[in-house]
Amino acid sequence: MQHPNTELKFVNPQVGYGVFATAFIPAGTIIYARCALDITIPPDSPLVHDPAYQDMILKYAYTDPNGNYVICWDIGKYVNHCCHASALSTAYGFDIAVRDLQPGDEITNDYALFSFDEEMDLFCQYPDCRQKFTPQDFDRLYPQWDELIKSALQNYSSVPQPLQKYLDPQTELALQQYLSTGDGYRSVRSLRPW
Repeated sequence: MQHPNTELKFVNPQVGYGVFATAFIPAGTIIYARCALDITIPPDSPLVHDPAYQDMILKYAYTDPNGNYVICWDIGKYVNHCCHASALSTAYGFDIAVRDLQPGDEITNDYALFSFDEEMDLFCQYPDCRQKFTPQDFDRLYPQWDELIKSALQNYSSVPQPLQKYLDPQTELALQQYLSTGDGYRSVRSLRPW
């Protein structure tokens, strides 16, 4: 489920569509929460190798820690990559804004969090864009992502969370325990299925 204060807009012919904030969204806000409406495709599903569906799965799905392909049912599937992502996926089943988003800001994530076994060309607007991600990027970058997420989580309890209702009770409990004690943080390292 994508945050309600977002919209789908055309970026350019090379990138296609992207997701943009329609109102101020502060750092620490859940931007996307996995919910029951998202489509989950097991890795052994015939759809993964069916030419009619394969390109769509590879383009719009992310991989969960169990190796399943997950396709957001709403505009969340159009969130683009940026080497300086405005939101990051967490090991709590949601993406969190890691900086304040102003109306019109594009919501981006780092694709190296999702694709572990292949290289992919990147189209990032920053001069220091990696230009491509490789399977090695995850192990190299996850400590930086964890620090950004931990910093954003410091604001979690003080900002509106319209998507909090989609968190399962066990995840919410683990998150609240981390927020109150500082112990038990779930690293994004656990997102990698191997």
